[in-house]
Amino acid sequence: MAKIVILGAGVSGHTAALHLKRRLKQNHEVIVISPNADWNWIPSNIWVGVGKMKTSQVLFPLAPIYRRKRIEFHQARAVAIWPEGDEANPMGAVDIVYTDPKREGSKERIRYDFLINATGPRLNFEATPGLGPDHNSWSVCTADHAAKTSEAFAEIVEQLRRGEKKTLVVGMGHGSCTCEGAAFEYTFNVEHELREAGVRDNAEIVYLSNEYELGDFGVDGMRFSQGGYLTTSKIWTESLFRERNVRAILQAHVERVDPGVVHYEQLDGTKGSLAYDFAMLLPPFRGVDLQAFDRSGTDITSDLFAPNGFLKVDADYTSKPYEEWTAEDWPNTYQSPKYDNLFGVGIAFAPPHPVSRPRTSVNGTPISPAPPRTGMPSGVMGRVVAENITYRLTTGAAAGPKTASMATMGAACIASAGANLRTGSAAAMTMFPIVPDYQKYPLTGRDDKGTTGEIGRSGHWTKLLLHYLFMYKARALPGWYLIPE
Repeated sequence: MAKIVILGAGVSGHTAALHLKRRLKQNHEVIVISPNADWNWIPSNIWVGVGKMKTSQVLFPLAPIYRRKRIEFHQARAVAIWPEGDEANPMGAVDIVYTDPKREGSKERIRYDFLINATGPRLNFEATPGLGPDHNSWSVCTADHAAKTSEAFAEIVEQLRRGEKKTLVVGMGHGSCTCEGAAFEYTFNVEHELREAGVRDNAEIVYLSNEYELGDFGVDGMRFSQGGYLTTSKIWTESLFRERNVRAILQAHVERVDPGVVHYEQLDGTKGSLAYDFAMLLPPFRGVDLQAFDRSGTDITSDLFAPNGFLKVDADYTSKPYEEWTAEDWPNTYQSPKYDNLFGVGIAFAPPHPVSRPRTSVNGTPISPAPPRTGMPSGVMGRVVAENITYRLTTGAAAGPKTASMATMGAACIASAGANLRTGSAAAMTMFPIVPDYQKYPLTGRDDKGTTGEIGRSGHWTKLLLHYLFMYKARALPGWYLIPE
């Protein structure tokens, strides 16, 4: 009987755990270690952040699901891995510190045959002085953050109702941030709610981003079909900003966030200050800073992890210029090149390089998006790794047959504006593949037919439907596995 340990219970980790248990039944142990007691459907935190959903609508407790599925659950934080085992036992091991209130602070070493690192990111607010809900800006990265952001937003709406003029800033809190799509979506949810409240004329909304141009979204922009015509994500996004009267400040790295003032630098070296009354700025991500040791106790963290703390997998990490990047640089199996029973999925794996062209300001400051790998791609990675581990355990093969390169994987993104069935709308985008492949698609790197963009109410209804579908799927209710990642 094999022990499969999964670090993290987000989209990737939870998906992997459920598929492993479904396929392996009771023949093998599946163990999930997560510091959080609840599962969070993070895309809907946007709606929590404007007061359209409660946290109870985007969260549910993990323990009852895992008890029902006979998955062992430890509410704990992983701090170190021993991929070769230790001197007392050659079996791989992970050290954890419990966050469960009943055992908080106690430590344990758990053995494994396979380890999936699906920890997600550490929200690196400290990279920018004054950034984050403990300081001078708000966040929607967690359900708790989003709930507090909603309270602050409601206060601003009340001030606007009294006729006061306010400036609301939404965007990236650092030059290396990812998740531009989430900031974009939150921007237009805010704009929608202000219109619904009848106070839009009193508010200036500013989108502050590290993108080189609107529509980059951390994927180097897109060219897609819309209504039978070809357009670009830049033109498409710019038209939406003009229509909704949202001002954009681009190519920006936030240097610090003071009370009421954001200070930033742009690619041309310009330094600017932006006064605000409400700011929701996303943090950059880094790995959760797991340590790694060989059997003798020698620190091998730098061998297994990239400098940003994410796990190195079967990608090409050779340093090379943007013009030499290829689709083949991206991982297929998410296995560690050092240990074939160690995997990194979702945000926990180290990308070989960004997708968008890297840029540095005249002052030497990197200002360009990190690659997105959340939501749909994370779920697919989790499922594929689960299928490959299952294949190895049931056949004795050294490797599984399934692959999940972001250069052969499509993605759909629906950026909502409002959660009301009658008045909501959405910007719906699909892209194939996520990472451009200029050998297969020489003109744009992507399939024009599989890369589309539409704005309207039908996309909004789809977004709302997906919220309930994925909450159903994550609860592992009957037929959950029939809902695709």
